[in-house]
Amino acid sequence: MPVYEYEHVDKPCSLGVKFEYTQSMSSDKLTECPNCGGKIKRIISLVAVSAHKGNADLKNMGFTKLVRRDKGIYENVTATGNESRIWDASKPETMPDIRSKIED
Repeated sequence: MPVYEYEHVDKPCSLGVKFEYTQSMSSDKLTECPNCGGKIKRIISLVAVSAHKGNADLKNMGFTKLVRRDKGIYENVTATGNESRIWDASKPETMPDIRSKIED
């Protein structure tokens, strides 16, 4: 069921100025707070949309994607610069350089 955001019009109650409320899409929007009975309005909020990202997109966004190829052997499909394309867990020098991709 979707989660809708509502906002108190006059004064907030213990739910706060804005609060979330889960209700079916076929339900009428609320006009009164379920907690205090005060006047509320439904507000438009951001919608989370998940889209599959390809390896190139992940690489451009600074992510590291490892795909297991064998026991202890991984392929770094987003390798950049001098990073090894194959990561052998028994060889620390082949580990992806995560610190070069992290920013504060």
